[in-house]
Amino acid sequence: MRLVTWNINSLRLRLDLLRRLVQEEQPDVICLQEIKVQDSEFPEEELKSLGYPHILRHGMKSYNGVAILSRLPFLAKDPQNWCDKGDSRHGRVVLGGDLDLQNFYVPAGGDIPDAKKNVKFAHKLQFLDEMHAHFQNARRRKKSIMVGDLNIAPLEHDVWSHKQLLDVVSHTPIEVEKLTGIKAAGTWVDAVRHFVPESEKLFSWWSYRSPDWTRNDRGRRLDHIWVTPDLQKDLKAARIRRDMRSWKQPSDHVAVILDFG
Repeated sequence: MRLVTWNINSLRLRLDLLRRLVQEEQPDVICLQEIKVQDSEFPEEELKSLGYPHILRHGMKSYNGVAILSRLPFLAKDPQNWCDKGDSRHGRVVLGGDLDLQNFYVPAGGDIPDAKKNVKFAHKLQFLDEMHAHFQNARRRKKSIMVGDLNIAPLEHDVWSHKQLLDVVSHTPIEVEKLTGIKAAGTWVDAVRHFVPESEKLFSWWSYRSPDWTRNDRGRRLDHIWVTPDLQKDLKAARIRRDMRSWKQPSDHVAVILDFG
């Protein structure tokens, strides 16, 4: 099975880019974040024509939203209503009867890393706390996958400059601490770092503010795929499609791809 996670940053705007990704990678399952389309306007028929008859969507008008597209049948599960906001940041399905897949879009958190001064950052921290409680307390299948734009680059080499980004939202110590706690609570394995040493720079996002992202390469690894230990032996390969950042009208995120045996 080939699994892709991608913050597409508007599904309808970048539907052609999704078509290209499907043609080049032929994934079995695609998890999208920030689809920015309400369910009534979701392009379901176009996605089915790409070969994905099984679709889960939780959308919003202009903001947020997640979707799971699959060639394989699945059982859809009710999403969590994180922080009582109903803002479409979570989707969950069960594939093949025993493979649990959860797709997250964690709040970005704004620009000021102070919960007292920035309600967006406070929301992000609350969301992370609720994720921690969920994975610590919920009964979970032995074979589980958690993917998405988690909006945190947890490791030193998940950002272009560890020292310079310590007080920048997405790499602050409190965010890293909370994400690390979530990982431990779920006994998750970082599937991409399973293949790429932590000493190696690895990014999945580059700001639109950079006039030449390739020259500066000031990226962050905000997009993740985690698996439970029972799946670790089945991991075959992982890649981040850096080249997608140079496509015409790209998302600021690129796809992360994981192959299972």
